[in-house]
Amino acid sequence: MIISHTEPDHSGLVKDFLQLAPEVTVVGSKVAIQFLENLVHQPFKKQLVKNSDRLDLGNGHELEFVIAPNLHWPDTIFTYDHKTKILFTCDAFGMHYCSDATFDEDLNAISGEYKYYYECLMAPNARSVMSALKRMGELETVGMVATGHGPLLSHNVDELIGRYRNWSKNKAKAEKTVGIFYVGEYGYSNKLAQALASGVAKTEIAVEMVDLSEDIDLQELREQASRFTGIILGMPPASDTKLETAFSTILGSVGEKQAVGLFETGGGDDEPIDPVLVKFRELGLKPAFGAIKIKETPNEITYKQCEEAGTDLGQLLNRAKSIKNMKSLDADLDKALGRLSGGLYIITAQQGDVKSAMLASWVNQASFKPLGLTIAVAKDRAIESLMQVGDKFVLNILEEGNYQPLMKHFLKRFRPGADRFEGVKTQPAENGVPILSDALAYVECEVVSRMDAGDHWVVYSTVDAGKVSKADALTAVHHRKVGNHY
Repeated sequence: MIISHTEPDHSGLVKDFLQLAPEVTVVGSKVAIQFLENLVHQPFKKQLVKNSDRLDLGNGHELEFVIAPNLHWPDTIFTYDHKTKILFTCDAFGMHYCSDATFDEDLNAISGEYKYYYECLMAPNARSVMSALKRMGELETVGMVATGHGPLLSHNVDELIGRYRNWSKNKAKAEKTVGIFYVGEYGYSNKLAQALASGVAKTEIAVEMVDLSEDIDLQELREQASRFTGIILGMPPASDTKLETAFSTILGSVGEKQAVGLFETGGGDDEPIDPVLVKFRELGLKPAFGAIKIKETPNEITYKQCEEAGTDLGQLLNRAKSIKNMKSLDADLDKALGRLSGGLYIITAQQGDVKSAMLASWVNQASFKPLGLTIAVAKDRAIESLMQVGDKFVLNILEEGNYQPLMKHFLKRFRPGADRFEGVKTQPAENGVPILSDALAYVECEVVSRMDAGDHWVVYSTVDAGKVSKADALTAVHHRKVGNHY
């Protein structure tokens, strides 16, 4: 039994499997085997493998292993079958996409989900992706990539692997990088850190994940902490002397111009967060977001809060660049673009207990059959992750002369995890998403596809239902004077 990695959704049944087949040999990386020994609590046959190690199964099936740590688990390995030319990659090159197609024959259909999956799970470890791709280059021709999520890659193998290479190359050489330090096997640290990384990645800033539970050289740790433009710290267990030393090394290496953020990991023995905040203030550092404190088991709202906090930190680091870009546009062109007008709308979306909203003006009807419309959504907007293919939302159309209160409310900056609907009258649509009661009209929509448009996603959606509250009223119109910012 080959263990690609020990993330619970892939390895949760290992203990049960070993009870059914106690004579099986478990093959995995050193870190994976150590984790399983703590999980299973019983002796089992094991075989540790390193990069380029081979295992002959007979009949030409010789397996070769590729070490790929952090993609997206510390103990990940790929497995290559020399006979079939299939590379088994578990999470890497996957996507959260499900259809009747077993393979990737419809490249357009999967491209958006492939990129989104990469941004959420692989982009935070772009340097690790590049290392894995280099090791993959030493294999014979890869004829198929068998992932653990989504369709198998067979028709577009070179194209899709090439996309990982190009995306990671750009991320790895990014001007600014945020380092997230956490203890992977402690509390809810790993999932919280991944949510923070996803939020940072939405701002096009590179992210590196540093798991302090691994063997780390303190000199290397000191170099990393001083090199990162921003630092996010997950509180380690206070009772671990080794981790206390690593944590102290990080705190002693931060510089005055770095952006910082802190989060508790919910392990029950977290290092106190407030003394660390005091130390940052003494160093002249102001946290980019309020410290995330875990009072109970994290839920989807908690992870959404983490994602939004990561985005806040990324936006802070991009502030100077954004101002520079705004000033770079030719004055005449800037004014000409500003004459493009649009309506005023508020997009509302909900998944489970997670709700979000945003003010929008880049909205257009796009088709009659089916009824469809497009909306441009900035990539770093909190609502963007609730507007993936298949998601449902409501387009609330504002009324001319009666839009100021709603516009003022949704224009303000919300703290991470804040309820954007507090103090606003709503009612549920048929699709379960909040309708703004004071809107002129609304339409219920479902996302069909997304197109990458630079710093925005162009989201195409079909329309399912709608209603007007005031038949004679007009849609509010937004007139800009410049074309390089909202």
